[in-house]
Formats: sequence, C-alpha cells, structure tokens
Amino acid sequence: AGWSRPEYDAIGLPFHPVGTRVSRLREAIAVLKGCFGDHPFSFAGDHYTITEHDGLPKPVQRPHPPFLIGGGGRRILTLAGQEADIVGMAPRMMPMCDDQSQPTADPRSLTAAATEEKIHWVRDAAGDRWGQIEINAYSLGGAPAVITNHARAEAQRRIDEMYKRSGVELSVDEVLASPHFFIGSVDGLVQKIIELRERYGISSVMLGEVDAAAPIVERLAGQ
Repeated sequence: AGWSRPEYDAIGLPFHPVGTRVSRLREAIAVLKGCFGDHPFSFAGDHYTITEHDGLPKPVQRPHPPFLIGGGGRRILTLAGQEADIVGMAPRMMPMCDDQSQPTADPRSLTAAATEEKIHWVRDAAGDRWGQIEINAYSLGGAPAVITNHARAEAQRRIDEMYKRSGVELSVDEVLASPHFFIGSVDGLVQKIIELRERYGISSVMLGEVDAAAPIVERLAGQ
C-alpha cells in the first residue's frame, strides 16, 4: 500500500489516504493472482481494469508464489489475513511534521501488547485460513540484532533514540519483550525467538546482517 510519503513525492505520485491505498492494493493482489492463473482473466475495479489477459510466463509455484503482506494498521492487516500467505508484523507510522524527511515508527505499536492486538486482527480476518498463514517479524532500528551481555543498557539507548524522534518513551522491559528488537546474549535471543513462536505463532524472523544472526541461527537449527 505504501507508507512513506517521501517515496511517493520522489516519483510524482499523489499520496492518497490510507483507505484508498489499501483498496488499490487489494485490487492489485486480485490482478496478480489473475495473472498467475491458468487462463485469461478479466477484472474491473476502481483502480485497475483488465480484459482477457493471460499473464505469461506462469510461475513454478502453484497456484502462485507466496504473497507477503505486512503492516501495522488494522486495515492492512485485515487484508493480509484475507489474502496473504505470510503476514508481516510492522509498526504504525506517526503523522509526519513539516520538518521531517522520513516517517517515524510509533513506539507504542512495537510492544508485545500491540503485537497481540495485531495478531487478533489477522486471526479474525483469516478465519479458516489462519492455520495456513506464516507470521513474520523483523528487527527495527540500529544494528538488526545486537548480541551483548548488557541488554538493558542497549535497550535504554534505543529508547532514548526513539524518544528523540517520536516523543514517546517505552520502558526497558517493553523493548526487550518486543518482537521488533533483538538485543541480548545468544542464549537469550534463542529463547526469545522460541517464545515468539509459542506466544504469537511468529515462525519467520528477519534479523538483518548474516554475521550478526549466524550464531543465533546455528543454535536454533532443528528447533
């Protein structure tokens, strides 16, 4: 759907309200699935019109490659629950001020409580599909994964950075429990990833740089 207004501005596209952007994405998904289908298809929507188009070449994965849809708001996560194979947990963006060049993530949407709410939205929208959906989370801000024996000090540094950008202050415990911060010892991070799977069903985690993630992945192999 697009969330970064500067990206729209850079290529001269209007940054429509979120409802319009999500509606357009919903139609785009239908069009892509039609292109991947076995036969010519037609589509008539508010944003796209397709007439007897047969998309070629056909994908090896059938009926289509997996769709990953991520976001932090209810509308986009409802769409993800209905259409995606992989649903990405992401923060909501705060409204931009005139002096900002990039949007800022709302720290309140990074917490464990916010993640539980997002999972609830996805589950409700997915219905019978829930058991087929993979849930993804990713590390936010700074170094993707920080292996350290001083996790609370590093968490406080992240808190201070977020506060400068957003004016919102989280607690150290909220940062360490968040599915969007991976800070701690290898043992601690391995345990955290297992707990994210058990608590939220998160089984796909993007940790960023390979070198930083390698000892964690090695310990998790087979688990």
